[in-house]
Amino acid sequence: MHVLLILDPLPELKAYKDTSVAMMRALQARGHSLSVALQGDLYVDAGAVRTVSRPVSLVEGADLHGHHWWTEGEAADAPLTAFDAVLMRKDPPFDMEYVYSTHLLERAEAQGARVFNSGAAIRNHPEKLAIAEFPHLTAPTLVTRDIERLKAFHRQQRDVIVKPLDGMGGTGIFRLRENELNLNAILETLTDDGRRTIMAQRFIPEIELGDKRVLLIAGQPVPYALARIPQAGETRGNLAAGGRGVAQPLSPRDREIALELGPVLAARGLLLVGLDVIGDYVTEINVTSPTTFCEITEQTGFDVGAMFVEALEAAI
Repeated sequence: MHVLLILDPLPELKAYKDTSVAMMRALQARGHSLSVALQGDLYVDAGAVRTVSRPVSLVEGADLHGHHWWTEGEAADAPLTAFDAVLMRKDPPFDMEYVYSTHLLERAEAQGARVFNSGAAIRNHPEKLAIAEFPHLTAPTLVTRDIERLKAFHRQQRDVIVKPLDGMGGTGIFRLRENELNLNAILETLTDDGRRTIMAQRFIPEIELGDKRVLLIAGQPVPYALARIPQAGETRGNLAAGGRGVAQPLSPRDREIALELGPVLAARGLLLVGLDVIGDYVTEINVTSPTTFCEITEQTGFDVGAMFVEALEAAI
């Protein structure tokens, strides 16, 4: 296969722990060819979705902590249909440029390109709001911009987490305990005085055991999750917020959730999904560029990249 990856600039990737790089390594190990493009390289000309991309090869035995782990060839201009598979791996923010890219990818699919995750599926599953479809799997959750409604939810639940809908890596997340003195200020700031919609969820005490990332590949769960355990005195388990990642076998509840959601999401064009699970509850459904391949593989020996490539091969 010739696989195109749409991602962030290669020099910006932390290759030793980046899931997109793990995918590239697994693809190359199985004899597939790789090209890379940036989101801004996508364009439409005379109705055809095209891109300027560069062929890349990963350097065997390279220091993945440095900047010499790949070589690249001359740029080429081609329609997305020229590739056997297109992997959308651009990190958020999910801004309007990202939305436009999902439309271009959806158009490319209509022209015959094979895109994973599909443009429409990414766009139709906003990572925080997607859980609203499965309320029986979530803790009590409120989505609104109405400050009085948020305050009433806080009075009812007494201990809640509030967060923006477009945040990532733990940014903008606050825990509001029962006697939070800064309640008004936090809600006014997060909602921009009622002009921005946010999410509030009942606090789940099991966060101290980790915010688990459960990976689904072609609807099937990876047998290990990465529990992102908060630092002492912190309520966010995100690795970007200083959380410690510990790989562990899926619990019976993790597997139950994964087996219920996996087939549903796979049928919608989501080859790779990252469920965030705290205790017994799903808190987010990540579809843009789910991570943790490297951490799980390094700690357990289970080759997540190989599982992904096998699923991709089967889907083509």
